[in-house]
Amino acid sequence: MDQQQLQQKIKGWQNESAAYLNEIKELIQSVETAKQMIVICYFTTSYQLSHQTDRVNYGIGSFHIQNLGTQPLKNPHIGIKITSNIDFNFSGKYLYPSSKKTVRVSNAWERINEPTDKKEIWLKPTQKESIQPGEILTFSNFQLKWEPNSSYSGTIQGFTYGEELPDGIHALNQINLNGTITERDQEAQIDEKK
Repeated sequence: MDQQQLQQKIKGWQNESAAYLNEIKELIQSVETAKQMIVICYFTTSYQLSHQTDRVNYGIGSFHIQNLGTQPLKNPHIGIKITSNIDFNFSGKYLYPSSKKTVRVSNAWERINEPTDKKEIWLKPTQKESIQPGEILTFSNFQLKWEPNSSYSGTIQGFTYGEELPDGIHALNQINLNGTITERDQEAQIDEKK
């Protein structure tokens, strides 16, 4: 093989490589960016606890839904499930369907299940129909109140649903509350031993 034949072969390979590269570039450009649904949800909370029978315990918290994906989450709604051996009084900035027409509250949520159900609270935002990529939607400043008469334990779980999440997702964390009530004379004895 002489030098001229070798140069022609190399030129042919270069043309073939350039054609392959152009074809790969066209394929890459024609592929639509994959749409991903990545949503996380979690609680943030703070408490004032007193382990005495004549004292009320308080908690304040927020439930956050964060869209980390590339497409919106449409019609978001949340479920909060309370499992406990005592009654937790759960309240927050939410309305009932009957009151929604007469009262307007910014950043309010609407309760969409039976108001008599104290163990499950289902809510949807009143002024937000979707969570865009990069956005956070928060059910803020809900309150928990309980007055224990004996040892208590409870768990509060959170879930997020939407058109793209019909089966829902669990919150990254849950709220676990456990306590033992001490009588004042028991506390005095403990303090004396110190």
